[in-house]
Amino acid sequence: MEQITVRVPSSTSNLGPGFDCLGVALRIHNTVTVARGVSRQHLHPRIVSEAADRFFNQARRRAFSFSCLIAEQIPRSRGLGSSATIRLGILLALNRLSGNPLDRLKIFQSCAELEGHPDNAAPATFGGFTVVAGSARCADRTQQRDVPTIQRFAVSRRLYFVLLVPDLEIQTSRARNVLPSKISHADAVENCGNACGLAAAFVSQDYEKLRGVFGDHLHQPFRTKLVPFLPGVVAAAEKAGALGAFLSGSGSTIAAVTLRSANKVGQAMLRATSAIPARIIITHADNHGAKILTGH
Repeated sequence: MEQITVRVPSSTSNLGPGFDCLGVALRIHNTVTVARGVSRQHLHPRIVSEAADRFFNQARRRAFSFSCLIAEQIPRSRGLGSSATIRLGILLALNRLSGNPLDRLKIFQSCAELEGHPDNAAPATFGGFTVVAGSARCADRTQQRDVPTIQRFAVSRRLYFVLLVPDLEIQTSRARNVLPSKISHADAVENCGNACGLAAAFVSQDYEKLRGVFGDHLHQPFRTKLVPFLPGVVAAAEKAGALGAFLSGSGSTIAAVTLRSANKVGQAMLRATSAIPARIIITHADNHGAKILTGH
């Protein structure tokens, strides 16, 4: 029996102003194991079967039966890229079992199209801090898009990511439905400036320059109705010494970045959630991206 195991990192996306284009891979992982020749196709959840169909169509390979086992460490529906890890794991495993007909860039593109946006697929695939340009949203999953431009940069271990993970699930579709169709020109300009400053700080690794650039007008103010404790948690994290904090993806996780006192920042965030049950995860960036662990 041929079997492939793929480890895929979680990711925090948007980073405040970088809606649908900025992301960082994190050292929390899901593991996807795919075995060829075991006929359990009818048991696959939709997320697996859709990824498999996309792979076989894209690679122009005859479909074969397989089984899959997913070991999950990443909380679902918390804005940490859980769905991207499963889709990417299936794509990479089937690609390896088929003799690697697709390169990693094409695998990323397939994952981003399945996701409907590239900001989790890019860091999960390539690791580190990623900037995706030329493919803001892939709303029509049946439509082929031009390959976007991806820039990837390593993130130092000096930077801690403090994650407040509430006992609250938020579906991405629901979080997108609360967004307005228009924002003001002034708000757009401020978002642009913040996103550029944030990217410059990550690229130069001059992380102190991250202070004050996580402000956002595109999505966070509107998603506060789904995560009402967001402003208080952000303020508490910054008061405790964090460089900044933001809603991770569409939530409900709130992420803070800091160079010091990560435990102090985490406890301050926890206190600010009021009565909502939550837990703290402290981690670093994953600079490797998805990795094939075993193959027989």
